[in-house]
Parts: sequence; C-alpha cells; structure tokens
Amino acid sequence: MKRIYLKTLALSAIVAILMSGCKKELDLAPYNAFTDESVFTTPERVNLAINGVYDAAQSGFFNGAIDRGYPFGAANVQQGDCRGEDMVNLQAFFQITYQASYNPTTANNVNYWTSTYRLINFANVAIEGLERAAASGVITPAVATTAQAEMRFLRALAHHEMVVFFARPFLDGNGSNLGVPYRDFAVNNAAAVDKVRSDPRPTVAQVYTKLLEDCDFAIANLPVTNTPAVVRAQRAAAIALKMKILMHMGRWQDAKTEGDKLIPASINPLTPASVVSPIGGHALTATALGSFSANSTSVENLFTIKNDALDNPGVNAALPGMYGAASLGARGLVAVSPIVWNRAEWLAGDARRTTLYVQGANANTRQSIFTTKYPDYIQRGSNNPIFRYAEVLLMQAENEARIGSAVSQRSIDLLNTVRNRSVPSPATNQYTAASFANQTALLQAILLERRFEFAAEGKRWHDISRLSNDAIAVLRPVGIPAKLLNGADGAAIYGIGVALPASLQPAIPYSDFRFLWPIPADEVTQNPVITQNPGY
Repeated sequence: MKRIYLKTLALSAIVAILMSGCKKELDLAPYNAFTDESVFTTPERVNLAINGVYDAAQSGFFNGAIDRGYPFGAANVQQGDCRGEDMVNLQAFFQITYQASYNPTTANNVNYWTSTYRLINFANVAIEGLERAAASGVITPAVATTAQAEMRFLRALAHHEMVVFFARPFLDGNGSNLGVPYRDFAVNNAAAVDKVRSDPRPTVAQVYTKLLEDCDFAIANLPVTNTPAVVRAQRAAAIALKMKILMHMGRWQDAKTEGDKLIPASINPLTPASVVSPIGGHALTATALGSFSANSTSVENLFTIKNDALDNPGVNAALPGMYGAASLGARGLVAVSPIVWNRAEWLAGDARRTTLYVQGANANTRQSIFTTKYPDYIQRGSNNPIFRYAEVLLMQAENEARIGSAVSQRSIDLLNTVRNRSVPSPATNQYTAASFANQTALLQAILLERRFEFAAEGKRWHDISRLSNDAIAVLRPVGIPAKLLNGADGAAIYGIGVALPASLQPAIPYSDFRFLWPIPADEVTQNPVITQNPGY
C-alpha cells in the first residue's frame, strides 16, 4: 500500500502530458482534488508537491502500471548494471538490456525515458509553483529558493541519466553530437506542448551547459543538511553531481576543485573513518556494509532514494528482490559476474567479499554470487544510494591522478582510504607509489577499484560511456564489453583466478548503433523535430 500523501500530490494531470510531449492530447483533469494552480496556495500543499516530486524519482511507469522503480527507485541500478559486464542477468527480466536487443518500442528504454521526463516535468511544475507561492506570500522567498534548488538538483540528475543512455559521450566530438531534450519549463498546457514539439534535440554540449547551470544553482542554495536527512537533496550531493558531470566532460581540474570542497586537505588512509567532509560531515562507515542496512541514512550517504515497506518499486522491480538470492527470500535474477568476482586484484581477504556478497540459490535453482547490499528481501524496503562518500573519494582520486603526468601521492592516499576499509591488512596491503609504473597504471587501479566498490550499484554504464573516448587509449572500454551468456550460472564459475566460461556474449564496438538506446517510437512519431538515433 502506498503512502497517500506521496501519490496524491497536487500536480495537475501532467501524468498524461508527461514531460516529453509525446502523448496525443492534454488531459487537464486534476491528478487529485487540486490543480497545479491551487496546490501552491498553502504551505502544507507546497510540501505535498515537493514530496511528490521525490516520489516521482522513486516510482514511475512500466507499460501503464506505476511503481516499477523508474527512474531512481531501482531502474538506474538495474539498467546501468545490465548494460555492463560486472553483473549477469539470469533469466528474461533484463535480457533485452543485457543482450542489447532493444528497439524503439521495447519496454525498458521506453519507460526509462517516459518516467524520467515525467520526473523532470514534476520538478518544473514545482519550480514554477514555488515562485508563485513566494510571490503571493504563501511561503517565504528563502523557503521557495531552497525548494527550487532541490528541484533543480533532481532535474539535473534526471537529465544526466538521459544524456548518458540516449546520446554519445561528451568527449566524442567535444559535445557536438545530438543530446536529449532539456526541459526547463513545465509542460502543463497546450502552449507548452507546442513548444516541446518545436524544439529539436540540442547538442550534448548544450545539455551539459544546462546541467552545470542547475548544479550551480543547487550548490548555492541547498542547505548543508536537509530534513529528512539524506533522502532530501543537500549541498554535498549537488557538489558530487557536479563533480561527476565535469568528469564526463574531461574537466579534471574543475572536478577536483569541486571535490576539494568535500574532502579535507589532510587525510590518513590508515584511518578511513577519520576522513570527514567539511560540508555535511560525511565519512566512510566503519565497514562497507554500513551504507546498506534497510532504510539506511548513514553518514556515508550523501543522497539516497527512499524505499520502505509501504512505498517501494514492488515485487517486479525492487532491488532486494531482483538482486538478492532466492535462498534468502528474494528472486535471484541478477547476480555478480565472475568477470569482476574472479579478478586477482580483488584480494581474497577483502571484507567486501564476505559482508556484501553471498553464494546462494538463484532463480534457476542453481548457485550464483549475490549482493547483500539491499537486504530487505521480504518487504523490499532497502534504499537506493545515489551518492556515497566512497564515490566522492574515488572520483577525487581519479581527478588527482589525471592532472599532470606524474604518479600523484594524494591520488594514492584517496584510493587507499576507500580500499583500506576492506582489505585484510591495510598497513601491508595498501598501495604505495612503487605500486605504479606510471600515471596510467594508477588510473587503471582506481577504475578497477570503482568496479569492486560499486558492483551492483548501477554505476558501470556511466563509466563505460564516459571512458569510451578517453585520451588514454588503454582506459577505453571496447564499447559494450563481452559478458557471460545471458542466464549463465553455477558455483563452479566463481573463484579468484578461475577461468571464465569458454562461450561469452561478444563485445559490441563503440561505433555500433546499439551503444545508444533508441529514442522511443512514440516520441519520434509525435514530436516531428525529434531525430531518432542512427540505426533504429
């Protein structure tokens, strides 16, 4: 059962217009008893509207049914992982994504687009409504500005997800390829729909300009701490998002400048929990498991999407159900792949192997390695962490390593800070400058550590995308990497140094049209200025 105050938010029937203008006609009936003109007339209704935008980030549409975790309740993790090679899809649930057999009508990419632009439109309606509420004295200008900063953070987060999945990376042609529509106005009347239908796709560079504008507004106006903690946007999360966006642009020095706001000047890699953010007080938890208890709002989480027993993406989408072992009460549909699990660089005594993963029965009644990062297998109440402090530290490690050509000791220290939390003997297992022959070797270690630290968190596709045109050739993925065959399982394929099965799903080159998702067919049909991605 859903919490009514979230699902009956008074944003007028933009559910029918949905963000992209792809519906045939406007439905101007109210979503509930209020219209978007009346919802912003009391402080209580304003708060309902803000909560509703967050809920649109958690729950979206899947073939007409709501509450399937699009875009950020679960789908960003599932789709980001299944486009990469470090998780393996065991049955048909994510097969189209996993095998890159999607087309302009397949459900996963169509509903990702639809629900993400729905979230964007909800945010835009709220931004305009907040402005009216402040002008009429319903709320103070300060309250309105803070809430608008939250909405712009969500708007940037959503647009960045779209440009990564549906457009070529920024570093391919310095952003000259076609991007995705950047909606910064509410689509809630016929004139707005006409505007949508007259705006062609901008370039990737134009999208990134808008992304940075939204991030800057959010950073300037978000509070250091927000209530409820971690599930409402706060300043550190906006800084982390801007770091990530700048890294997709290859602007390492600018990304480092943002990261410096979140990391103290002096750090001790041997005491990871002592490294505390000057903004928000974020730090690594004592163990890697600390960020992942059900409904976690731990000090390590900068921003997380709330799921609980009453409000979650449901049995067909929730992270605990999809990613947990069937022997623990979950469905056992997405397992860790031996491609990452068997790497010798992931030390046998690394605590992440035993605290964040377990061998268990899968949906095929055989054995696989499953994550325990989302432990509420029965009631499906595990939150989805969007930014953890571990990611801030590893992003900054990469930024430091990219600047100049020498092996950076601070980069090594940042890498070790995350790694030392889990390795069996930090004093002897940590990296030193002698561990790396050159800058490239250090970067390879950082990128590999990201795969160990963030497996089953949906970040792999973002890294594959942004690295595909890296200036350092050896860092570039082959495109969509080779994977285990869909459904591959069995305990015998797991183990450090164990050879992978002889048959793998072949890699797909970066030049292949399938590197991008297709624009949904309805969008192209009904928006005459929207150009389809090549090959579809």
